[in-house]
Amino acid sequence: MSSGSSRGRDGTREPGEPGGDPEPAERARKRKRKGSRRGIWSRDFNLFFTARAVAKLGDTMLPVALAAGLLQYGYGAGAVGLAMAASVGCFAGLVIFGGVFADRFSTRLLMIGADVTRLISQSLAAVMFFTGHVVLWEICVIGAVNGAASALFQPGVASTVPRLAADVQAANGAIRVAESGAQLAGPAVAGMLVAFASPGLVFAAHAATYALSALCLLLLRLPPVPVDDQAPREGFKRQLVVGWREFSSRTWLWGVIAIWCVLMVGASGPAVPLVATQVTQEHGPRVYGLINSALGAGTVVGGLIALRLRPRRMLRAGSLALFGFALFPATVGAGLSVPWMMAGCAVAGAGQSFWGVMWATSVQTQVPREVLNRIHAYDVAGSLAMAPVGQALAGPAAGLFGTHHVLLAGGAVTVLVAAMLLAVPAIRGLVRADATPVGAGTPRPSPLKASAQRSPEKS
Repeated sequence: MSSGSSRGRDGTREPGEPGGDPEPAERARKRKRKGSRRGIWSRDFNLFFTARAVAKLGDTMLPVALAAGLLQYGYGAGAVGLAMAASVGCFAGLVIFGGVFADRFSTRLLMIGADVTRLISQSLAAVMFFTGHVVLWEICVIGAVNGAASALFQPGVASTVPRLAADVQAANGAIRVAESGAQLAGPAVAGMLVAFASPGLVFAAHAATYALSALCLLLLRLPPVPVDDQAPREGFKRQLVVGWREFSSRTWLWGVIAIWCVLMVGASGPAVPLVATQVTQEHGPRVYGLINSALGAGTVVGGLIALRLRPRRMLRAGSLALFGFALFPATVGAGLSVPWMMAGCAVAGAGQSFWGVMWATSVQTQVPREVLNRIHAYDVAGSLAMAPVGQALAGPAAGLFGTHHVLLAGGAVTVLVAAMLLAVPAIRGLVRADATPVGAGTPRPSPLKASAQRSPEKS
């Protein structure tokens, strides 16, 4: 290395060097990270933080209400899976278009409109359960509407976080902890409401969370996007094509999504309705609430770890943590006692949460801001594309092989997925690239633009 390689960009020596600042470099980095975490708590980030937390609270209550409510009216595990698949399938099918809309219009207004739509749809579901008029296809239609609204909402989340916080990982970690706290409380509250009142009350509470989320977003003031970071006003189809090219040019990005599809079909998709049905039938809705609360407690721990631990290779660290998620379906499938199931779910939640922060931060800091909404939409669509398949197949698979065997197989599939992620060099070797807020720095360049700049123009 050259003698000048140890100097800072301004020519001065770095902290901890001989003849430089005596403060050790590691201590300086820790102090910088601590200051960055304090710096994320602005008025607008607090509003966004609250909106995400309350919406997550309602979302984690919904599986309890669906499982208990449909079982109460004579439906089985297959119906619960179909109801969940209707929402997830519609979301996965439309979120790519939502990403283009988010790059063309105001992300804040799109999110507010989506919250208002979901407020109305969940209010209708509450009325159906209150009046005893519960028809499966109508519940599926409401779920589809809810999924379509979510498809307009979700792409804007990715670009909003780096616009509100300088430390993207700290912001994602804080939001993850808040959402995990909601996941901890939501299922337990839903179980109590179902046990002592009715599923309709849970749907009404779910609708109220969207109302509060919309109010927070209405009060939110997002900083303007610089002209250089704005997507060009191209046609809708052209923006879809550009988004796909940017997505497919990143091996680590599409590689994760391709592997994630295996997890959705073989583990996560079937686990949600089967765990809900199995635990509710064997132990009652209150125990299912406790199981989900244990999962939520684990995700709180995972989020807190992600606030402190800042690995250089984020996806490699996240993949190692993902091995723990195998315990979510496996402990239930093994028929363990309630305390052991809760312990397994806590470990699973921690692994899932840590992976989630590492993944979200990687996408938000490695992708240029002008295409981030579209890239995030492709990410979400690819991640969830196979989830409806897994959920829809949950009932038939359980009938053919038995619920316990399907859940145990889900644990094995999760282990396989984590190993596959580590086996891909582009994924395990991706080096972190912390982004700065809009207007404060230069985003990571697009591989397509970099390639175009290196290649001479054709005459």
